[in-house]
Amino acid sequence: MEELKKLIEEIGKAFNEYKATNDARIEELKKGGQAGEHEEKLARLEAKLAQLEEAKSALEAKLNRPGNPGNPDPEKEEYRKSFNGWLRKGTDGGLSAKTVNTGSDADGGYAVPEIVNMNVYNLLRSAVPMRGVCSVITVGSNNYSQLVGAHGATGGWVGESDARSATNTPKLERVSAVMGEVYANPQATQASLDDIYFDVEGWLGSEIAEEFASMENAAFTSGNGVNKPKGLFAYPTAATKDGTRPFGTLQFIKSGAAGAFPASPGDLLIDLITSVKTGHLANARFMFNRLTQAAIRKFKDNEGNYLWQPGLQAGVPGLLLGYPVTVNDDMPDIVADSLSVAFGNFAAAYTIVDRIGIRMLRDPYTNKPMVGFYSTKRVGGFLKDSEAVKLLKFSA
Repeated sequence: MEELKKLIEEIGKAFNEYKATNDARIEELKKGGQAGEHEEKLARLEAKLAQLEEAKSALEAKLNRPGNPGNPDPEKEEYRKSFNGWLRKGTDGGLSAKTVNTGSDADGGYAVPEIVNMNVYNLLRSAVPMRGVCSVITVGSNNYSQLVGAHGATGGWVGESDARSATNTPKLERVSAVMGEVYANPQATQASLDDIYFDVEGWLGSEIAEEFASMENAAFTSGNGVNKPKGLFAYPTAATKDGTRPFGTLQFIKSGAAGAFPASPGDLLIDLITSVKTGHLANARFMFNRLTQAAIRKFKDNEGNYLWQPGLQAGVPGLLLGYPVTVNDDMPDIVADSLSVAFGNFAAAYTIVDRIGIRMLRDPYTNKPMVGFYSTKRVGGFLKDSEAVKLLKFSA
């Protein structure tokens, strides 16, 4: 906790320096100066703030991560020990006989033990921004679909003895997760695997999570649905309001300037907030990439107050107009007609679907003297509520 407290203090100091530098830049520009020196310092401070915020988020995720169970299931622990022997030596060690409840591939691979599987998913939860804010469910089959309400049910007020007119029947839509198989192939030398002090399970879990993370987040954000999940921002968009757009179409608000924020960016961001229904605001947040965050960090309101404030408490991220911010570097940069800022309830809007389990195939032959661990898992996603998140389109 002392380390977290120190990080929070450093973020506060860095942001105070950032504000002072930006204020000096603005004054210099008012005088007709160039402010190049201030711009360079702002860029350095922006990088420092981003680094500190990332370190704070990583430390909070580590502190909140559940530990290993105190009394593991004897059967699962026996499977884990046999699996560890297979990782190191490639010997079956009776592992095939233990796959009745864990399963095995026709190609000879095995299911990763539960504790390793859990560690990978814990790492993914902190490393994949979309997993941190969207709903996540686990299923036992290769495909998943569900019925969701497309809104449109109506009602009214009546007196005690008044006749009740018929109301519209709420329309249900069947939505299906667009699934894909993601793989990683971490490599280790046989010498390192023979080292009894080498934590092969810990190394493997972190390597798999790192390779899965970048591919997953890109897919959940804007994947095209071809052999991968269809991302939240790959669905159709329109300028029309709720109740008039087709189900499955996201609403965007124009910035009023091609590839840029307008002269009063705070008013635009407030318009974006108010476009989201009240029921979603309690769990709403902003999402954009680091370059967009660097631009927004400089914005002030009419009284000279900065719109963005750093998270100066444990578990509290940076806030923009009082709402949390998720930095997602797979969001597009601000250019003409880009959809670079999103706001809303991401947990209600998008659901990530995990097919239970990670499967692994040991390969000591393809890249000698390295031993490869070809690991796969099936994952998908779908848009559940197209009214829960709104987009900012940078167009005139």
